[in-house]
Amino acid sequence: MATTLAPDLTSKQRRILRYLRENAATKTYFKSRLIGNELDMTPKEVGSNITALQEGNYGVDVEKWGYSSSTTWKVSV
Repeated sequence: MATTLAPDLTSKQRRILRYLRENAATKTYFKSRLIGNELDMTPKEVGSNITALQEGNYGVDVEKWGYSSSTTWKVSV
C-alpha cells in the first residue's frame, strides 16, 4: 500500500506526486514542461524530482516515454 503522505519525499516530489495522483485518472501522458507550469517549477526540476517517484511505491507508475519539446511521462495509477 502506498504511503499517502510519502514522508521520505521532498516537498517538490510530494507536490508532483499529488499532481499526478489528482490527474492520472483522466490523463495518461504528462509533459515535464506542463507539470512545471502547473506547479511553478522548471521542466528540469520536474524531471530530476520525478525519478524518485519511479523508484518508490507511491501508488503511481511513472515511465519516461518521450523527449519531443519536453520529456513526456506515462503515468498510471
